[in-house]
Amino acid sequence: MKINQNQNQHLAWRASFGPALQETLRIRQLKPRQLFDELKKASANPPADIEVVVNPPDSQTMGTISRDIPEEEKRKLRQQSREDIKNLNLRWLDEMVSSPAQLREKMAFFWHGHFACRSQNGYFQQLLLNDIRKNALGNFGDLLRAVSKSPAMINFLNNNQNRKGHPNENFAREVMELFTIGKGNYSEEDVKEAARSFTGWGANPQGEFVFRKFQHDAGEKNFLGRKGDFTGDDILDILLEQRATARFITAKMYRFFVNDEIDPQRIEQLSARFYQSGYNILSLLTEIYTSEWFYDPSNIGNRIKSPVELWVGMKRQLPMTLENESMQLVLQRLLGQILLYPPNVAGWPGGRNWIDGSSLLLRLRLPQVLQANTGFNIRPKSDDDQQMGRAAAPAGARGFGAKIDWGKFAAAFQQVKREDLLSTLRGFVLQSGTVPDEALLHRYTDQSGREAYISTLTISMMSCPEYQLC
Repeated sequence: MKINQNQNQHLAWRASFGPALQETLRIRQLKPRQLFDELKKASANPPADIEVVVNPPDSQTMGTISRDIPEEEKRKLRQQSREDIKNLNLRWLDEMVSSPAQLREKMAFFWHGHFACRSQNGYFQQLLLNDIRKNALGNFGDLLRAVSKSPAMINFLNNNQNRKGHPNENFAREVMELFTIGKGNYSEEDVKEAARSFTGWGANPQGEFVFRKFQHDAGEKNFLGRKGDFTGDDILDILLEQRATARFITAKMYRFFVNDEIDPQRIEQLSARFYQSGYNILSLLTEIYTSEWFYDPSNIGNRIKSPVELWVGMKRQLPMTLENESMQLVLQRLLGQILLYPPNVAGWPGGRNWIDGSSLLLRLRLPQVLQANTGFNIRPKSDDDQQMGRAAAPAGARGFGAKIDWGKFAAAFQQVKREDLLSTLRGFVLQSGTVPDEALLHRYTDQSGREAYISTLTISMMSCPEYQLC
């Protein structure tokens, strides 16, 4: 049973955002295959769209604001868009924490980093997010086409400026380098020819894809060794025909869900079946999560949690309410990962890049900050795009207003004997192969009562370096 628990905890952190408190008993009882089947079933239905942003009138859409609008009105529109994106960020965070469709939301989180995109238009950003969530477990080709034709991506990579006779290569280059076949599998001439093929692709203020026929270069192109009067759709089809695309996507998923160090032979086998399946994402995930090698000790507790994974996982494990929801935006900025605001089109590098001197200290202090409901002693760097129109609070001025229901948390372990609490809680909280020193943990626990012991022991474990790993 302990083996099942360790494996299930591993699966819960990789295929979802970590085990929720209410799942503690089932985590100990189910076999990994049963747990994965439950995760698949919970994510089987198409997701409801997240709808927190309403598209403004054409003349007031960010990026197409009429020059005739007074400057003060433009300022208000920009402020509203930042507020919209902030609300979209917090709404998706809530889905990550509470949605039963954990497999879908975790996969959407992966694609959100893969198809990294920033947009000042909250409505466009919302459309892209919903396209990603809808296609997260489906067919990669469908996902690629939906993202490529989304107004957010078209504007972010300047394809609205891609016209016959004046090709803009941004989108054509990134769709190959970052989204499909990867570096080394195409030439500069392929970039130029692909850019010509994508001429005329655009989006209107309503967020609809538009093909502007008279801006399209209908001449013959030579792309990846093939000649023809290619359109943008043709280019995407040709890219999907390349086995290099299946290898590139498989390797990236392997690094994210399994191990930063890839096994070339395993990638070759996985990508071959991914290609043969017609790019069925769920089939690839199923093969990974039901394999014996996925549960090898070398693949457990070896990944540094991203800031979003760290925070969402903590909220799933601790039953808490926040009086100041907006402080989650400050936390994302402090830790270096803001949803809907990747650093560039390559997304977040991940791995050891998540950790530096200041971020590690904050990560280790975060559980204590929640428990004591104190403010941060750090002020984020000023960046109005990232602050989304909200000035950073002075150091220590605001906290989350966090209230952790320790009675509910302790009740989840009511069947556990007092002498077994440490090992049981350690199994629920930590994934690392190394464990904190028991004497050191007990030095910082309150043993005046069962609930006090459980709460202080849990916070101590979450404040250990081992909690940064999953």
